[in-house]
Amino acid sequence: MVIAQLNARVQPLDRGTFYEDPLDGELRQRGLGQVTGGGIQLAEEPDGIEYCDLEILATDDSDATLTQIAQILDGLGAPRGSKLIVEGREDMPIGRLEGLGLFVNGTDLPAEVYAAADINHVIDECDRLMTGIGGKRGHWEGSRETALYFYGDSFEAMREAIAGFVAEYPLLQRARVVRIA
Repeated sequence: MVIAQLNARVQPLDRGTFYEDPLDGELRQRGLGQVTGGGIQLAEEPDGIEYCDLEILATDDSDATLTQIAQILDGLGAPRGSKLIVEGREDMPIGRLEGLGLFVNGTDLPAEVYAAADINHVIDECDRLMTGIGGKRGHWEGSRETALYFYGDSFEAMREAIAGFVAEYPLLQRARVVRIA
């Protein structure tokens, strides 16, 4: 059994869309095995999700097989800080994408801001501004904040792309931008 622990803050449906289903298809097509399950590890507030994992029934745990699995996951956008875990072996670091968490304050702004603002507009505008450099892959709703998780080649490029919008959009007053991968 190979565990792919992905430093990706994604909900179960997003895990399936971005990682689990395409990985399973590639593994089966190449005769390397199959994905047999997966999960997410929740973190304490305000972080929300710590990571997700995929359980892989590989045909073997040879270096060649693990390297191919790593390459597939890197191609699917595994974030930096991810790893393959095989019992009795040293963990194999994988992942190339960087992550940006946009934590939107959900309790401390004036009521009229929440009434007039739309979190879906925030998601759409951030995705538009990050076109070609990153995009949203997950979210989490906490008791005080809603976290939007974006992944791309460069945290700095994503941060710079949305900086003006974050500074100007009323719902993003008191928002936090954090490197997550």
